[in-house]
Amino acid sequence: MRDRGKILVVRGGAIGDFILTLPVLAALRAQFPETHLEVLGYPHIARLALLAGSADAVRPIEARPLARFFARGGELDETWRDYFGQFSIVLSFLYDPDGVFRTNLTRCGVRHFIEGPHRPEEAGTKHAAHALLEPLSQLAIFNANTHPRIVVPGLEAGGSVRLALHPGSGGVRKNWPFPAWLALARAVIRETDWRLVVVGGEAEGEVMSSLAEALPKDRCEFHLHLPLEELARVLAGSALFVGHDSGITHLAAAVGLPCLVLWGPTNEHVWRPLGSAVRLLRHDAGLSGLPVETVYQQIVEMMNHRV
Repeated sequence: MRDRGKILVVRGGAIGDFILTLPVLAALRAQFPETHLEVLGYPHIARLALLAGSADAVRPIEARPLARFFARGGELDETWRDYFGQFSIVLSFLYDPDGVFRTNLTRCGVRHFIEGPHRPEEAGTKHAAHALLEPLSQLAIFNANTHPRIVVPGLEAGGSVRLALHPGSGGVRKNWPFPAWLALARAVIRETDWRLVVVGGEAEGEVMSSLAEALPKDRCEFHLHLPLEELARVLAGSALFVGHDSGITHLAAAVGLPCLVLWGPTNEHVWRPLGSAVRLLRHDAGLSGLPVETVYQQIVEMMNHRV
């Protein structure tokens, strides 16, 4: 496929939103392998595209001069005008209902602006990854792989079997209760020789501290606030992941980890993590009704069937 000049993908959103956009970047990379591909996004998240090998550079979307590009008819920052002007194709997933951002990029000399969905249809049945890929039809890209994929290099094989746990998410209604997580961790330690790898972000600090106090230190390790690239490496070195509907679960699936997802009220048709071995576990009464024994048995079954 011939070179299309430089391509810019503009993507905000949270961790899961960005990971489900990785197939877009991978499809562009496959279609235009010699083209410089850049991402304008939140660097702490968007750097995952560098790890995945599907982007060449990342620029920060929160740069202050960019605010002018969301105002109609305003004076545009010269440095950013020159920056946008170097791209022959811009694919934007920003919320731009009045086309202000699009108009201002046209003023910068962008010849081909493609608008993607800011959010998928929440009540629908089309997965978010499919919806995000659809705008690529304008570039004659069809039937691209919808599964995000991040290959973490340099992993060492062997050692103890590691079970990764992420006892949090972005919403309380998505979470299995803390006492259940503690009981599960204790059951794993009592019944197996696996090592527990507990990961968490800003929202899980208190839960992580409580687990660390209650569990034996020689059987557990805790990773809080890791950069996503480092977290990807920690997850990729595990045998199985257990978590909720969260961006970290999408990351675990993307690095190829078998995932047991304790699923709450979110529409699974749109938001379920995509991977070769992802299993959703729910309860009619909500996650508060999901028994610890059921989760433990599912973990044992998945561990026994892992490749």
